[in-house]
Amino acid sequence: MKEFKYVIQDAQGIHARPAGILVKAAGEFKSDLRIDKDGKKGDLKRIFGVMGLCVKKGDEIRVTAEGEDEAEAIEKIEALFKENL
Repeated sequence: MKEFKYVIQDAQGIHARPAGILVKAAGEFKSDLRIDKDGKKGDLKRIFGVMGLCVKKGDEIRVTAEGEDEAEAIEKIEALFKENL
């Protein structure tokens, strides 16, 4: 299992546009991808799993990847967070 933590910098938090980008990117991988905020978990491959966490600016999230392409998945998803959030 691979993981990273990230503090959200975007003033609007994780809103619809970046959530859609993340879900689309996560869908490219076979690994199980999860996002966690304050103990609540969501499936990074499902828009409601991401939006349901209500992530705001300053919140720390943790993303985990588990599966055959976990290293590649975590690298791409972390880069997307840094570019978009």
